[in-house]
Amino acid sequence: MTSKTTQRSTLHQTILADLERKIVSGEWPPGYRLPFEVDLAKSYDVSRMTVNKVMTQLTKAGLIERRKKSGSFVAHPRGQSAILEITDVEAEVRALNLPYAYRLLVSAVRKADRQDAALLDVPERTHILALSALHLAGDEPFCLEERLINLETVPEAANAPFEDGPAGAWLVQQVPWSAAEHKIFALSATGETAKRLQVPNRTACLFIQRRTWSEAGPVTFVGFTYPGEKHAIIASFTPAAV
Repeated sequence: MTSKTTQRSTLHQTILADLERKIVSGEWPPGYRLPFEVDLAKSYDVSRMTVNKVMTQLTKAGLIERRKKSGSFVAHPRGQSAILEITDVEAEVRALNLPYAYRLLVSAVRKADRQDAALLDVPERTHILALSALHLAGDEPFCLEERLINLETVPEAANAPFEDGPAGAWLVQQVPWSAAEHKIFALSATGETAKRLQVPNRTACLFIQRRTWSEAGPVTFVGFTYPGEKHAIIASFTPAAV
């Protein structure tokens, strides 16, 4: 017998896929105002809460814009000066002609506290897997990876063999993501971070943060900390048309 939770999840995915198709195909062009949530709920014979969750996910994916008192509209494409992609850390190390190694430092299943919930975009007390791992180039730390995985979305991650290799590649194979967010900023390595990277306290580091979502919900939050002199962000682009 199909549970009510499974039915709601299936309805959510069906509505999300249908609205995404209409937007991506151009059936609903940029600037098009979507039907109001109450009308979509009636059309799909679901609760307004289910529709609201779908609209929230479309907003996070950048497909729609929600305007107070006006409704939801298909977003206009946004121009960017460069497209950033976080490459595989192992590939980064091997590109330097150095031997690569990986070491899992921490693996713990727990309930999300307030900070975890904010980083992963889940409610507090959601079951999550917290991982810390070190990527090495030769004998030296190259990058510290700290990751949270939503076990409500990816329950099989709780028993995955992450001591054998990084979680990132495993997640790509297991959970196709539908939206991602990157942030890059500088920070000073202190405490345990400095110790794990084997650098002096308050060493300047580059921090690259990524969050991903699938149709079922938030998947993972991950932060990569690199000692500043060991990593550079390079983007290639061509002049914009005049």
